[in-house]
Amino acid sequence: MHRITAHQPYPLFNTAATRRLENAAAVALPPHTLMQRAGLAVAQLAQALAPHARTVWIACGPGNNGGDGLEAAMHLQRSGRRVVVTWLGQPDTAPADARASWQRARDAGVVWADTAPGDLGANDLCIDALLGIGVSSSPHSPARTPDTRLQACLQALHRSPAPVLAVDLPSGLDADTGQFAAGLAPDTQTHQHYHLHHQAPPPRHTLSLLTLKPGLFTAAGRDAAGQVWLDDLGVEPGHEPPNAWLSGPALPAPRAHASHKGSYGDVAVVGGEGLAARGMGMAGAALLAASAALHSGAGRVLVALLDNGQQQLDPQQPELMFRRFDALALEQLTVVCGCGGGQAIARVLPEVITRAARLVLDADALNTIATQAALHALVVARGQHGQPTVLTPHPLEAARLLGLTTAEVQAHRLDAAQQLANQFNCAAVLKGSGTVIAAPDRVPAINPTGNARLATAGTGDVLAGMVGAHLAAGASALRAASEAVYQHGQAADDWPARQALTASMLARRVGGR
Repeated sequence: MHRITAHQPYPLFNTAATRRLENAAAVALPPHTLMQRAGLAVAQLAQALAPHARTVWIACGPGNNGGDGLEAAMHLQRSGRRVVVTWLGQPDTAPADARASWQRARDAGVVWADTAPGDLGANDLCIDALLGIGVSSSPHSPARTPDTRLQACLQALHRSPAPVLAVDLPSGLDADTGQFAAGLAPDTQTHQHYHLHHQAPPPRHTLSLLTLKPGLFTAAGRDAAGQVWLDDLGVEPGHEPPNAWLSGPALPAPRAHASHKGSYGDVAVVGGEGLAARGMGMAGAALLAASAALHSGAGRVLVALLDNGQQQLDPQQPELMFRRFDALALEQLTVVCGCGGGQAIARVLPEVITRAARLVLDADALNTIATQAALHALVVARGQHGQPTVLTPHPLEAARLLGLTTAEVQAHRLDAAQQLANQFNCAAVLKGSGTVIAAPDRVPAINPTGNARLATAGTGDVLAGMVGAHLAAGASALRAASEAVYQHGQAADDWPARQALTASMLARRVGGR
């Protein structure tokens, strides 16, 4: 068993792959072996997380996830804890393994309760063994109507003031998508309670069994799962290929003493529409992207603002070199296009897409491409000609590009990112909690770094500039995207606790130089 951190990559397996591994192991091992291993692992982690716990409540579902909880109950009871179990199953209808674990827990003297405890504060630890991977958030799946006892147990777990340990998955979470199934999501009142009372919610942990599941690391999964642990129960994946990867950090890239600014490439940021007639301007987005490219190590950063030449110098960053768009040698440049581009970006996009040596498309460039099939075709052609391209949409921009709703994109984030990569023949970065990075004919990756501090204006522009710097230095489109996203999130994770994160400050810290 080990704690999952952002310090190395991990393979991720969806529900179907996990069930294949489980079934193969069940055939190869003596009966009840997997459940015994799972229950022991849960009990060991529970004791490590709450070594002084005296009372433990375990909510057990009617299936094998509940059986894992029953097996853990037996071990915890024998270790001297007072264990109270609410089991939603029945001995005569339970799977054989779960029925055997129920008998072992009963023989150990576990206390049984028909419902969730009324006084949640009396527990030192709660264990969620209700549903595991047995749910789906897909609208095509049969609707689940939770019975009253299941609903009561779920609400008790969501509102527990004690730490919660989920067995395999937080109950109700789809292992593949990171979305909650209908009717099983935590209510908003719980989050509002902690916010209003300025309280931190109790720690949450998830012990993933056999495999790590993609849904633990994207969409609602990151908040629901808390700290993720893995116990493979002694089962190797063998020839089962991963369905996704959890990204790891980039390898160190020391700079040779004999290098020069030309060794790290030129980035040109094209965007920043000027709207003087309406008393508005959007140069800030382009300057943030340029600043991020500069601090991420680009040799030179050029800025072509679509503001009719109103700005020629950034006094805070005199290293940035301002150019007219028509003066850019696009064939020699890595271009970051779209940040604050507004409607003006449309007149330069065909030329940028056709000529840029390497290209990052963000923000208004993506919105424009979503409305013009001819631009879509030009992006596809770049991939056919071997010109590296990265799209960096947030969910709404991705929805426009794919002709979907934002909810549909968020419901299947890995699939949406892969669709973008395949349809546009390039690398795609679907931003959000657990940003997804995809490329044609490659297994997608989920980024493990970052937090809600990034939910502020301009941080997406910073990421686009970072991707541009990595591309300019010679990384492939997929590698540039993966490394930039990881470092972008890591900078937020390392941010001082009592200091507000702003995009301009983030741009100056992302390179780690």
